[in-house]
Amino acid sequence: MVRASQRPIRFHRFAWSGHCHRVELLLSLLDLPVEPVDVNLGAGEQKTPAFLALNPLGQVPVIQDGALTLADSNAILTYLATRYGGARWMPATSELLAEQQRWFSLAAGPLASGPAAARAHVLFGSAVDLPATQARAHALLRFMDAHLASRDFLVGGELGLADVSHYAYVARSPEGGVSLDEYASVRAWLSRVEATPRFVPMPERRAA
Repeated sequence: MVRASQRPIRFHRFAWSGHCHRVELLLSLLDLPVEPVDVNLGAGEQKTPAFLALNPLGQVPVIQDGALTLADSNAILTYLATRYGGARWMPATSELLAEQQRWFSLAAGPLASGPAAARAHVLFGSAVDLPATQARAHALLRFMDAHLASRDFLVGGELGLADVSHYAYVARSPEGGVSLDEYASVRAWLSRVEATPRFVPMPERRAA
């Protein structure tokens, strides 16, 4: 494990983004020094030349760690865990590593197009077919609930990157009109994540 330098990691974020919360949560769990930089997406700050120099795709989150500038939330999770987290955060076998990657793919696919997209529609007015989006969310939640019925965390026996990548958008599913009432195993998993030392919640936001 490499110790963090005295210089804080600059963390460009939007407070109500689940993608950003993934990074914020892991930074806290690793107890790393952070300099948060709030990006006003509503005002289009992510499309300014200064921000596009950091990420040409115009998306948060972005971190700057010394000479490194890195975008994409799951890529950032992998970087922080491998650089600063040590063996605790690295899957111990090729099978577990593959399983973690599978959950990253689910985070970029069904999680993003289901719970996250439904929430973005309700809170921020993004254009989606809401019933179809909510149906995708419930399909993912049913899958997660069955998976978690026999284990405490998504991969392995303790909190890992797969859990960090899914927590925020699952926890905030009700903000997109997707109830968690049917998913007892998912709710228990959320409670276990929230009980982790140095856990930080994502702030709630009400629809305008």
